[in-house]
Amino acid sequence: MRGGTQPHLMLAADGCRYVVKFRNNPIHPRILANDLLATRIALSLGLPMPQAQIIEVSDWLISHTPKLRMHIGERIVPCSGGLQLASLYVADEDDQVIEHLPKTQRLRLTNRRAFALALPFDKWAGNCDNRQAVFVKRNGKPVRYETVFLDQGECFNAAQWSFPDLALMGAYDHDWVYAGVTGWDSFEPVLSRLEAIDATDLWNIAARVPQEWYQHDASALSRLIETLHQRRTLIRDLITRFRRCARHPFPNWKPG
Repeated sequence: MRGGTQPHLMLAADGCRYVVKFRNNPIHPRILANDLLATRIALSLGLPMPQAQIIEVSDWLISHTPKLRMHIGERIVPCSGGLQLASLYVADEDDQVIEHLPKTQRLRLTNRRAFALALPFDKWAGNCDNRQAVFVKRNGKPVRYETVFLDQGECFNAAQWSFPDLALMGAYDHDWVYAGVTGWDSFEPVLSRLEAIDATDLWNIAARVPQEWYQHDASALSRLIETLHQRRTLIRDLITRFRRCARHPFPNWKPG
């Protein structure tokens, strides 16, 4: 599948399809840790994302599946065996998935407010990519689209585990999704939940990340979790920087 980590769509033993990112991807093993940690936090906040799981891919399967290969520079190498990151595929076989929803179809989007709800999370998590999303039309239902957010690998500044906090980072490309933002209430309840997030809850999620995904650097993981807990007080300032940037993403913001 497309993407810098060169993920593969795979059928797992549970009969479900997953987008699998491998530890030896061309970017960094921490991308898997980021995706698992950020996705599970986001799901706990109620954001629409596919479930992220830890999946074991055997060396036997890789050696007997010629397509389980990646391009690393000029080399073609086998995907790594062992524990990998698996995100549940967003749609069933008969559903329609599109990457870009025209503005003319915005009234058919059932959960447009999700973009505003995702913004506090992306600012807090230091998502250094644009907010990634796809739009799913379920088979056999009226023409309505559902937003699903994908790919949290660039949270925490990808492999760097730092927070540059530039104004446009983590925002969706098209501002029409923010037309409903009128004030701080538009980010609730996610904003308040993040501001009240408990360090123990963060650690409970982080403890499930395989150590090889962050190269057994427990000190780095500890610093990341501590920083995330401290950043809960910065979220409103980070959103304000975005609101005041030259892009003017919230045309309907009401002062006060």
